[in-house]
Amino acid sequence: MVAQEEDPDLRFPIVNDDLGYPVMVGDGLRDRIVAFARTFGAPVVVACDDNAHVRRLAEAIAKPLRLKQDAVVTVALGESRKRLATVERVLDGLCAAGADRHTLLLGVGGGVASDTFGFAAATYMRGIAYAHVATSLVAMVDASIGGKTGVNLPGGKNLAGVFKDPVAVFCEVPALQTLPFRSLREGLAEVVKAAIIEGEELFDALETLSPHSFGRWPWTTVIAAAVKVKSAIVADDRQEAGIREVLNLGHTFAHAIERASAFRVAHGAAVAIGLRGAGLLALRTGRFSERDHFRVLGLLALLGLPLRTALEADAIFAAMSADKKRRGGKLRFVLPRAIGDVEYGVECSERAVRSVLARLQRAPEAVRR
Repeated sequence: MVAQEEDPDLRFPIVNDDLGYPVMVGDGLRDRIVAFARTFGAPVVVACDDNAHVRRLAEAIAKPLRLKQDAVVTVALGESRKRLATVERVLDGLCAAGADRHTLLLGVGGGVASDTFGFAAATYMRGIAYAHVATSLVAMVDASIGGKTGVNLPGGKNLAGVFKDPVAVFCEVPALQTLPFRSLREGLAEVVKAAIIEGEELFDALETLSPHSFGRWPWTTVIAAAVKVKSAIVADDRQEAGIREVLNLGHTFAHAIERASAFRVAHGAAVAIGLRGAGLLALRTGRFSERDHFRVLGLLALLGLPLRTALEADAIFAAMSADKKRRGGKLRFVLPRAIGDVEYGVECSERAVRSVLARLQRAPEAVRR
């Protein structure tokens, strides 16, 4: 992977079908999306985030499909709106469009859109086909892959949801150009997570790319590499009964930080802080080397991602009480043992967790400026 230019062969969509459905990554996918919707042979309803860029893409897809006006459902999204009331608005839109059991719901948007529209598709008439057009980095490398859908409840993040495989995922790489710089940068936290899981090849590549401006990154290649990591793991554990838990690296901390901040801290920023938290906890329990820990911190810092939180440790710990990975009232963590070696289902004492939360309120010594 190089910073200067993309492999010419990768200008065309990369198709990853390890999961039994195509995941396409590339430029100019709009015609392929339209062709897929047509060949699916079913009525189509398009759902999109009420964001100007996303809405224009959704309308550009809907136009050649000659959909009726009510077959394009637009809803305001965002982590604070990822709740059952929003799903109900999508379901009402499906009803108004006359959707039936043979309808294809084509979602367009970021990670929240994937979670929300996928959940709506899974529950409408007990389940209709769903495909997603990912427009954010988080959606492309994580949220839209693997069939997890869901929304937040007052008691915690993603507590209502089902596993619902999409029939296709389209990662429209040019959409990244419309993202605010901050959103693009924060999406890289999920790519770093994938690299810690995958090992040296992807991690080394990110270290090489990190000093370069995002305009020089080979995004198709980066996204495809992260998709490959997630797809391989999900293919072995569809229902998160075991190994798939490694994909939650850093997320026990991250989800608690999001909830404790009333979702003012973005998911990617929370994941970056959570990766540091997981590393600190792994160090404390003798699993991780300082060398690897500071390599991770160095990469996160070079990417401009946050490594500390101003939230009170007590508030974050309280938010952890709703974590889905708890068993028998005990918190369970995903912790790194080395870059390329991650352990899941690790129970840690409250004392150890609180100690790490206290350290997350301070910048790490090695990257203080």
